[in-house]
Amino acid sequence: MTPIPATSPAPSVSAHPAFGSAPLRLWPGVILVLLQWVLRFVVPFLFPPALIFGVLGGLACGLGIIVWWLFFSRAPWIERIGALGVMVLAVIATLRVVHPSIAGGMMGLMLPFSAVPVLSLALVVAAVATRRRGPGLRRAMLIGGVVAACGVFTLLRTDGITGDGGSDLHWRWTKTHEERLLAERADKESAARGAPTQTAKVANKAAAWSGFRGPNRDGIVRGVRINPDWAKSPPVEIWRRAVGPGWSSFAVHDDVLYTQEQLGEDEVVTCYKLATGEPAWRHRDAVRFYESNAGAGPRATPTLSGGRIYTFGATGLLNALDASTGAVIWSRNVATDRHASVPTWGFASSPLVVDDTVVVAAGGKLVAYAAATGKPRWFGPAHGGGYSSPHQATIGGVPQVLLLSTAGATSVAPASGKVLWEHAWTGTTIVQPMMTPEGDVLISTGGPSGGLGTRRLAVVQRAGGWSVEERWTSRALKPYFNDCVVHKGHAFGFDGSVLACIDLKDGERTWKGGRYGNGQLVLLADQDLLLVLSEHGEVALVAATAGEFKELARFPAIKGKTWNHPVLAGDVLLVRNAEEMAAFRVSLAGL
Repeated sequence: MTPIPATSPAPSVSAHPAFGSAPLRLWPGVILVLLQWVLRFVVPFLFPPALIFGVLGGLACGLGIIVWWLFFSRAPWIERIGALGVMVLAVIATLRVVHPSIAGGMMGLMLPFSAVPVLSLALVVAAVATRRRGPGLRRAMLIGGVVAACGVFTLLRTDGITGDGGSDLHWRWTKTHEERLLAERADKESAARGAPTQTAKVANKAAAWSGFRGPNRDGIVRGVRINPDWAKSPPVEIWRRAVGPGWSSFAVHDDVLYTQEQLGEDEVVTCYKLATGEPAWRHRDAVRFYESNAGAGPRATPTLSGGRIYTFGATGLLNALDASTGAVIWSRNVATDRHASVPTWGFASSPLVVDDTVVVAAGGKLVAYAAATGKPRWFGPAHGGGYSSPHQATIGGVPQVLLLSTAGATSVAPASGKVLWEHAWTGTTIVQPMMTPEGDVLISTGGPSGGLGTRRLAVVQRAGGWSVEERWTSRALKPYFNDCVVHKGHAFGFDGSVLACIDLKDGERTWKGGRYGNGQLVLLADQDLLLVLSEHGEVALVAATAGEFKELARFPAIKGKTWNHPVLAGDVLLVRNAEEMAAFRVSLAGL
């Protein structure tokens, strides 16, 4: 009898030829994707300032997942290479159909950066779910997961990013604030485009707040003392009004204020009544600037001088307008005059008026015009880019104009543009330089991940020319686009998103505290107070003293991301962002 051979056992899934000789090794991928999502989403949710580190940690884990899948997963090579190829092609295809704000966000990297954790999850889930299935189902599920992961981004748009890099996401089909504002104004207003609606009476006297960060561009309010007990005497809202996007602050004179905003395809300079918030006149230029990180609109603040308003738009238009009517006195295209391209985040320089000259910075390059006629006077040196504004200073009895750029600090003579001195310090420059009582110069470079810090320079004119000596460099105060103030031997400002104080003798930090996001502040010098406008629209009073951080009061003023500088003109507090502005009456001390 011929023996019947024993029945051979059915091959296990793990021994399937498509899988190779061993089952998939899944645990490294599972651990990495869990760690990735904790770093990318959980940690920033619990501690928002850590967002940039969460993004970098998520990318590192994404790289680890690629290494695992390619070299340690035991998947067939056709699936290892094919899965990554499908992901790359899916991201490229998605970039062609997503909302423009997603495609251009974070300098065009928003989708690739945001897609990394989602695609990583799709890969690991597909591998785990089909670990006991055949290759056909796993490949179909992997492709489907990648398509679904990328498809989510086609349903979204962003209103920009926060100072820490977080994205303000909305459904793609919802209207932006600007679109809603334009629709409401179209229903209410029928005035001719560009025509002044009224006339503002502007007396020929000094303005209460002449422009960006005040008369001296130092963010200091002088001659005003308020009642800091907001529990008993809180600020009282006078009016609130929707505005178009833009990161301008205010110039204030008598009973009017001036600011810049974007209304559809027009960049607009608007004069509002201080008492009611109603517009007195508008000037429109048919230009629009938009980038998806900060959104649409102008970045600079109007400057009031000699009965005129000087404004600089994000695309490079420099206007001289009659402060009473908005009528155009002269206009120049600085980008054309300087042969400069529009910077990534737009021109952001607030015009500086020195005697009979108007000076602006075209992306790190100074340009001067005759204030009366707009005729070009001089062109300063081209030293990299930047988003700082020209700053007037007197050092050693010599008037000069300072500018911070990516190359460092440059000082020129206001009348001729002749370079007086320079100091090289490479970095991102958005903030203003500061002057110490001794005549030294404080400069800062920063960035979303911390930046370099603050440096004190001793600038002296000698027989052979100007001498610039570094006294100290401190990483205890690292502003990004949040300006600082100097008061009683100390500098107060934002170290990232946290308020801090450093000693001007050595740059050592004396305190750090209070999380206000990437906000802005002004100093009430007469009573040692910082008035802080947080990134979330809250206004706080903080003691401007060296001993310790001490918040005295706080109240919610406006809603939405707020990067604009606040203004205190007399007893009126003005705040705005890209969506609304509001005026509050504050109680003065002793009243």
